[in-house]
Amino acid sequence: MSPYILSALCLGLGLGTTITFASSHWLLAWMGIEMNTLAILPLMARHHHPRAVEATTKYFLAQAAAAAMLLFASTTNAWLTGQWDIQQMSHPLPTTMIIIALALKIGLAPLHSWLPEVLQGLDPTNSQLLSTWQKLAPFGLILQLQPTNPTILVLLGLTSTMVGGWGGLNQTQLGKILAYSSIAHLGWMILVLQFSPSLTLLTLITYMTMTSATFLVFKLTNSTNINTLATSWTKAPALTSITPLILLSLGGLPPLTGFMPKWLILQELTKQDLALPATIAALSALLSLYFYLRLSYAMTLTMSPNNLIGTTPWRLPPPPPTMPLAISAALTTLMLPSAPSLATLLTL
Repeated sequence: MSPYILSALCLGLGLGTTITFASSHWLLAWMGIEMNTLAILPLMARHHHPRAVEATTKYFLAQAAAAAMLLFASTTNAWLTGQWDIQQMSHPLPTTMIIIALALKIGLAPLHSWLPEVLQGLDPTNSQLLSTWQKLAPFGLILQLQPTNPTILVLLGLTSTMVGGWGGLNQTQLGKILAYSSIAHLGWMILVLQFSPSLTLLTLITYMTMTSATFLVFKLTNSTNINTLATSWTKAPALTSITPLILLSLGGLPPLTGFMPKWLILQELTKQDLALPATIAALSALLSLYFYLRLSYAMTLTMSPNNLIGTTPWRLPPPPPTMPLAISAALTTLMLPSAPSLATLLTL
């Protein structure tokens, strides 16, 4: 792809998200989301591989359906209430429709079926972009909504945490495992959204950092499934020793960074007298922790048979720059002591 076209698409990607962030009018927000979607489609299909084209088509159909539902719901709200302002959503029908449309946009269960298939067909760079940056614009809109019936958010959150845990148990492809990981983390964010928006924002930032580190590791080691993880130690021995910490941080194990948002969310749910949802979410985290442990075991405690050629990748030319990976890995493992400062900063 030409550098000029690549620059234009990346600019459109950033501009679409920025327009959605800055908008208070539903039409402008919808336009920003559409710009965002149309800019990432050529990036996803730029390798002209059948799997990439198939994933791009599935992504386009899901996003088009969500955008159409979003436009229909906002038009219905304007028809019923005479308001186009995002923060003036008062009628329960269009509000519920918009929440469902945004849930389809980001891949919340039970509207999640497109996400594992799409991530499986993309390369690590596009998968990382889809799992991190593409969540920002819909979350910017969800944070501005004031749902009249908060039950739908709790149900979406609990369903996503359970589906994200159960769905990843029998997967062997890393793309699908990280897709179900994304669904589970999004469930935690939606669960606490109406009680503490700042905590949802902290969880989103933490999730983006941890997921970026994971995708960068898999890209550096050129791993696509669990079996190829077992040969990672010959390619990057030091990275192989750090990766289990990144994966266990994604699972929310103390004393790593991933424990911070889960700890604070369970505390907030307990304050709101939602002991049962908090218990279900905590138990679903154990399901996710199982397949993160499975990846860690395959990467560090399984030694695959290697011939003489297979033991020499460390002698080859160095891999691409690893500074982003070093920064995100450090943040993924060492940020837990700063939890009080981060929570206070986001509530200002």
